[in-house]
Amino acid sequence: MKEYLVKPKKDFSLKKFDAGDTSLAKDGESAAKKELKDLRKKLIKLQQVLYAENKHKLLIVLQAMDSGGKDGTIRSIFKGVNPQGVKVASFKVPTELELSHDYLWRIHSKVPAKGEIVIFNRSHYEDVLVVRVHELVPQEIWMKRYQQINAFERLLVQEGTTILKFFLYISKDEQKRRFMERIEDPEKQWKFNPNDIEERQYWDAYMGAYQDVLEKTSTPQAPWYVIPANHNWYRDLVISRIIVSRLKELKMAYPQPVENIEQYLEILNKS
Repeated sequence: MKEYLVKPKKDFSLKKFDAGDTSLAKDGESAAKKELKDLRKKLIKLQQVLYAENKHKLLIVLQAMDSGGKDGTIRSIFKGVNPQGVKVASFKVPTELELSHDYLWRIHSKVPAKGEIVIFNRSHYEDVLVVRVHELVPQEIWMKRYQQINAFERLLVQEGTTILKFFLYISKDEQKRRFMERIEDPEKQWKFNPNDIEERQYWDAYMGAYQDVLEKTSTPQAPWYVIPANHNWYRDLVISRIIVSRLKELKMAYPQPVENIEQYLEILNKS
């Protein structure tokens, strides 16, 4: 998926990406959904090996504007995966306790242990996005955080964590359409928050903040991908391809069974 990879130390412009792109689904939506089913089966098997081997760790970071599809991505891609080995961590407005520590304190406690997949629904990147756009801390503070985040993620990688970061990129018009759908659909009205509309005023500021985040924190060890997310089916297809491909690269294997395991069949038969 090099088309959507933010290449480290290369010129990058978020404006060059098309939120409505579906160019990697050559055979259309129907074929893409069939492929997604196959990818789910592969992911289920890979996760089983990851859990059993108890060696590797996978951290998936999801960032998006409001209504960008983070929840839907998690539901769709990880459907059927063993919940014992997958955790979701959602980071909302920091609590008083969390604010009394450094901004990475609440993050570090949620990273995956060996054998786990952890999905961050929002993440430490809120501390260079929301805090910047709404001027919650001075510029000289959040400017330092890019390097701090890179160092933090480098530590995780050195300790055996594989990191994949996805920015679910939707257009402003698509966000408007989704908000209107939430308001009009009784089954989706619970999702609507009037604050979401107020946040739309800051769209350009957020795009500027994301431009810097993607440019400054996409590293060889923890790359960012800009995922066209106007079409849910395409978003899920691309992310699934990336995750499955990366897990295959780990060359995982089930642990060796106990020695002479066959003898236990005889013991069981006699019991």
